[in-house]
Amino acid sequence: MHIGILTGGGDVPGLNAVIKKVVNLATAKNYRVTGFRRGWAGPLGFNVNEPEQSKSCLMPLDVQSVRGIDRFGGTILHSSRTNPAKVKKDELPRFLQTEFTFSDAEQSVDTTKHIISVLNALKIDVLIAIGGDDTLSYAARLHEEGVPTICIPKTMDNDVYGTDYCIGFSTCVSRSVELITRLRSTAGSHERILFVELFGRHSGESALITGYLCAADRVLIPEVPVNLDQVAPLLAADRAATPSNYAVCLVSEGAVIEGGAPVQSGETDAYGHQKLGGIGAQIAQGVKARTGIKNMQQNLAYLVRAGAPDALDLMVAKNFATMAMQKIETRQFGLMMAIKNGRYCTQAADISTKGIRQADVHTLYDQANYLPQVKNVDGLPMFLS
Repeated sequence: MHIGILTGGGDVPGLNAVIKKVVNLATAKNYRVTGFRRGWAGPLGFNVNEPEQSKSCLMPLDVQSVRGIDRFGGTILHSSRTNPAKVKKDELPRFLQTEFTFSDAEQSVDTTKHIISVLNALKIDVLIAIGGDDTLSYAARLHEEGVPTICIPKTMDNDVYGTDYCIGFSTCVSRSVELITRLRSTAGSHERILFVELFGRHSGESALITGYLCAADRVLIPEVPVNLDQVAPLLAADRAATPSNYAVCLVSEGAVIEGGAPVQSGETDAYGHQKLGGIGAQIAQGVKARTGIKNMQQNLAYLVRAGAPDALDLMVAKNFATMAMQKIETRQFGLMMAIKNGRYCTQAADISTKGIRQADVHTLYDQANYLPQVKNVDGLPMFLS
């Protein structure tokens, strides 16, 4: 058995733990494991006619090479947001430029036939893809084309459809709570309203759970448009009620002001996304204009991605990897590892393409007051989602 493995999209703590567990379990079965470097850019950049010149696309993995990697964040395989189904002309490897042609109307080409030829040339029996809904959507495409695949979900936003938990989420929340708690001393010292922008394109769950745990005064999420005329007096009252004369407001990067649109910038990536960021500053300016109260703004961004995973992400990473290897052993492919209602399970590989996972605002949010609020704990999973 020859297993391929790759990590795509943004890095999260816990990716290396998946890789290590897969390699250790595979080695015990005398299976071979090859990592593709830089996500889907790895097989895209591999030239089957010149394999020696394409070695930089691959990383042979064994027990010794992964020995200590689970102690660190990020991914030893590196990552990218490459989408082999939509490759722009300037991103197409030179050796493929005669194989794929662009018409005047085409902005990208589908290189799936090349990806499959690479997997066949390398004699990959099954490919494990670790990523968010974008990375996994292409893995599902390969499964439809007859390539044996296994999907493992990861994302700071916890927004992959079909699973209640994604690798990276617990560390994101834990680190956010720690950093926001530290920021309180500065906000209080200057008597400001502190606005903290967090991850969350479509789902406000990371901000919502963080706000619940660190007792933020208000939390603004993508699922509920922000009415500044309502939020501003609430935050002014929160500040006045605090002995140190400050307040804390968390803002998901995908939140929108009523009548507005998400704050995005830069070119769209291969999956059609622009970079989010800046809504926290817009809301801060709007609140200041209405209250006259000075504020502080902080975007936690990559600070919550960086560093080693917490214990829960280590556990889920290792358990997803173990379950993946068990499915491979029994030749069950085309599956995504998942957690539903607090229990490990599998879903169809294409489940991530079936919808958008968002926070359960009915259960976890007081929409009128922009407050995290768990209305009934009994019967909920440990992580409330």
